[in-house]
Amino acid sequence: MAAQQRPETDQLKNVRNIGIMAHIDAGKTTTTERILFYSGRLHRIGEVHEGAATMDFMDQEKERGITITSAATTVYWDNCKINIIDTPGHVDFTVEVERSLRVLDGAVAVFDAVAGVQPQSETVWRQATRYNVPRIAFINKMDRVGADFFAAVESMKEKLGANAIPVHCPIGAEGGFQGMVDLITMKAYLFLDETMGAKYDTVDIPADLVEKSQEMRHALLEELATIDESDEEFMMKVLEAPDSLTEDEIHAVIRKGVVTNKFNPVLCGTAFKNKGVQPLLDAITRWMPSPIDRGTIKGFNADSDDEMALEPKDDSPLSALAFKVMTDPYVGRLTFVRVYSGILEKGGTLLNTTKGKKERVSRLLEMHANQRKDCDAFFTGDIAACIGLKHTSTGDTLCAEGNPLILEKMDFPEPVISMAIEPKSKADREKLSVALAALSEEDPTFRVSSDEETGQTIIAGMGELHLDILRDRMMREFSVEANVGKPEVSYKETITKPGKANTKYVKQSGGRGQYAHVVLEVEPNEKGKGNEVVSKIVGGAIPKEYIPAVISGVNSCLDTGVIAGYNMVDVKVAITYGSFHEVDSNEMAFKICASMALKEAAQTCSPILLEPIMKVVVTTPDQFMGDVIGDLNRRRGKIMAQTPQKGGIVEIEAEVPLSEMFGYSTQLRSLSSGRATYAMEPSHFEKVPNKIQEDVTSGKRR
Repeated sequence: MAAQQRPETDQLKNVRNIGIMAHIDAGKTTTTERILFYSGRLHRIGEVHEGAATMDFMDQEKERGITITSAATTVYWDNCKINIIDTPGHVDFTVEVERSLRVLDGAVAVFDAVAGVQPQSETVWRQATRYNVPRIAFINKMDRVGADFFAAVESMKEKLGANAIPVHCPIGAEGGFQGMVDLITMKAYLFLDETMGAKYDTVDIPADLVEKSQEMRHALLEELATIDESDEEFMMKVLEAPDSLTEDEIHAVIRKGVVTNKFNPVLCGTAFKNKGVQPLLDAITRWMPSPIDRGTIKGFNADSDDEMALEPKDDSPLSALAFKVMTDPYVGRLTFVRVYSGILEKGGTLLNTTKGKKERVSRLLEMHANQRKDCDAFFTGDIAACIGLKHTSTGDTLCAEGNPLILEKMDFPEPVISMAIEPKSKADREKLSVALAALSEEDPTFRVSSDEETGQTIIAGMGELHLDILRDRMMREFSVEANVGKPEVSYKETITKPGKANTKYVKQSGGRGQYAHVVLEVEPNEKGKGNEVVSKIVGGAIPKEYIPAVISGVNSCLDTGVIAGYNMVDVKVAITYGSFHEVDSNEMAFKICASMALKEAAQTCSPILLEPIMKVVVTTPDQFMGDVIGDLNRRRGKIMAQTPQKGGIVEIEAEVPLSEMFGYSTQLRSLSSGRATYAMEPSHFEKVPNKIQEDVTSGKRR
């Protein structure tokens, strides 16, 4: 097959992979819809509040007016190909943001001009920092009552530690917002309402903003002078003759600052009122990194664990990362991949190095939300949807045969909430298992297990909304009728002191028996380090072939715990000694014996129950502050901070056990006459008070 050629219009230096990220309701999807409209991708604007947004294509997204899954699309602007992923803002769908950021080269962080940095904006900003993703900021909703561009920029500096420097000065605010002054060209852009923002006038800066704009430009240039200290020529011009700087020189330094993550330019506008979107598109094409700017792709050799590096070029060996799996009603299983190097061709055979299996690509699709276009090949830097990959799941590396590279894996948070689910009829039983398998394949934070004692199927996820949406999808997409139990907290178990067990498993029932003998030493591991199981067997006390069975037995006990059936965390287990019988020993005997031994040892290690603690941020008018704090205290909450905001609003930050947060939204509404809002996200696990541990253990509380 002849090698595919990259289209002339899609040169790698002109490719931008960006995400739109923000707190729920900051206007991400509306901003994306405007980008699609102005770039010619759409002929009419879809509105979120009408349930007509292109990127929110799921029924549940249209009904609730929120983004649940990250949708991908491609647009062209100013000779650049921009692959955009619109991510959710709700904390329950944080995995969608996490996996999108892993494969993006840059992100646009959207902030509400009234609220500034909100709790979920902090979370997504931290996620972007972890993956070292360059960001520019767009202060949206400048037309809202109470909009304050400068306060929003300050909140970015204070709460995010961002080097946020405005490149726009807003003209007016609230109902009088007309456009912005560009501090690089020192021209004003006034958007015309009658053209739906498609046209804008470039005029001189309004007289009352000249001084302010000059001041802001001076601050911008001073900041840019510190980005690259080796660029003495630029520094001297800033100090001695700032007016002699050309626009291209300033753009070049801003781009360098964005690409190296030293600088976060801040733009302003109102996507809903169609003002400021074109300057945002210009900023994306001028300042955001291309795959080349992100540098060599680092990974490990699957065979030798040696470090490997590949250049982001079409003629490098193929390497790609699967970052999302979804079930499409028309084409079946879709695997989204980001191509880091080489060319991904239709009909080609790939190696999944994470699973050690070969895969064949039967079709390649370019996705535009839920619409699709067949393609023969995708090139370095592209985001593609593949059909035909049977074994690949989120986080797997795909590469050319003979180039066994493994890219850095993605880490996903543990579920914090669970509920029982059972089919309503026999006919639904099979449909339910198909639905659960498909949904857990799509979403790494959705787990399915069965309770050994009751035989119930348990589903676990990141929050009540998360499980509610999944249950809804089962009904609509898979036609499953099922009953669900009440949501329950996913506790964890751990130990607080070392212990030891010397356990024998002997069964003689005439004929061949069962024999295994295992000695374990158990101790608490460092917090957050996870479980470790090591074999210290010497001299063949337990034969080599039985060690994996012992480890498997230990792991199965760690999964089921010793107090109330929850999995154990941060436990260190050493297999130190044992014995075997020439005839009666086998793998099953050692597995059972190891599980019994760990249970016995853990009982002597003062096991405790851990509960998930949530970081809760409540925004309330100050007259309700006392009632809100009193209610949080009653829920065993710890108040961490109280920050007064503008307009008589207070932001209360607290840490509250998840078990006390069920039904909180209803209670908060009644406490504040519907005026307070809250956001929460998982923070950490903490020891459960003794009384509650007794209740959980006895089954009185879940």
